[in-house]
Amino acid sequence: MRYAPLAPELFVENRRRFREQLLPASVAIFQSNDVMPANADGTMAFRQNNDLFYLAGVDQEESILVLFPDARLPQYREILFLKETSEHILIWEGYKLTKDQARTNSGITTIMWLDSFKTVLPALMNEAENVYLNSNEHIRAVVEVETRDARFIKLLQNQYPLHTYRRAAPLLHNLRAIKSAEEIRVMRQACDITGKAFRRLLGFVKPGVWEFEIEAEIVHEFMRNRSRGPAYGSIVASGKNATVLHYTTNDNQCQAGDVILLDFGAEYANYAADLSRSIPVNGKFSPRQRQVYDSVLAVMAFAKTRLIPGTEIEAYHKEVGECMEQELIKLDLLNAADVRNQDPAAPLYKKYFMHGTSHYLGLDVHDVGYKYRTFEAGMVYTVEPGIYIPEESLGIRLENDILLTANGNEDLMDDIPLQADTIEELMAKR
Repeated sequence: MRYAPLAPELFVENRRRFREQLLPASVAIFQSNDVMPANADGTMAFRQNNDLFYLAGVDQEESILVLFPDARLPQYREILFLKETSEHILIWEGYKLTKDQARTNSGITTIMWLDSFKTVLPALMNEAENVYLNSNEHIRAVVEVETRDARFIKLLQNQYPLHTYRRAAPLLHNLRAIKSAEEIRVMRQACDITGKAFRRLLGFVKPGVWEFEIEAEIVHEFMRNRSRGPAYGSIVASGKNATVLHYTTNDNQCQAGDVILLDFGAEYANYAADLSRSIPVNGKFSPRQRQVYDSVLAVMAFAKTRLIPGTEIEAYHKEVGECMEQELIKLDLLNAADVRNQDPAAPLYKKYFMHGTSHYLGLDVHDVGYKYRTFEAGMVYTVEPGIYIPEESLGIRLENDILLTANGNEDLMDDIPLQADTIEELMAKR
């Protein structure tokens, strides 16, 4: 693996916290992700199932984790099944984990080869009353392929129809929302790598450069710092492209006078960073661009003051929306009288700021967690207001990653250039 090893105590503690939520006589079974096919005999790059990684710290395909706290045999209370390597696999695919390495990485004592799972499963199911199985229950997930989890659920329910089956996802959503010290350390690393990439761009961007060339600079800086690469599809959107929220084609040439909206983040040890910045192609904001930039920055600063433990998400978005309304009035994009008379269920600011201000961040860039859970210490959220004006070919979004603490919040990207003057000064040194 490219990243430095994580402390196995992280996964030991994660499993302990998960076990505490299980009913008596319960077994929980977690599958790795599939290796997804591309075309012909090609495959896509493997990406581990985040829930399995969260509990076991194993970044390898064809892995299964079993947790059975009440198993009669102690060696069956935690089992990690791994794909056994061979001389053939070593030659054609390369290195796979040994049992000793898996024990060191995960803190799990009982490591078995995958072909043992079929013989161990009947003994586990004979003792268990409840079976916790996993699936992707992210509120925004659209799953159109049959996953390894889905196939296993059908197989198990067909073979053992009289057990009580329960959902593991809500338990993990509850746990993963609160980050441990080790997770925060790794996320700081992802943010640091992301900041290095942004500074690299400030010395690279100039009129005539192509969006995909900028994207290449981002990926280069990520990978040279032990990141696997981007945590999500990088957005490099110049001019009117910046008004398309999820623009990722990145195939236009950047023109003098345009602003580039950048939205990218490094993945490090499977954890994501998420940064947005908006920079002038020629190194200098126009008066109007600067006016809009400063409005977005003002909303961002306000939002950070409200992203604190004890705040309710609905109240938070309402307050941020009201702040945005005032900025849009200053920009002559909204009329104050119209705002006073608007339908509260359809606020007018949504014409120019149509997405949410914050989302969970962690192993997923839009991390799991109950959307309406009151903010708590240990959560990590983004703050990302934006103003998008298609008629002016201008879109500006600013985004940092925020750790909530008992004493307020901490900006994990506080050292990444943000102020317009700072960006102009750094770009002038190209």
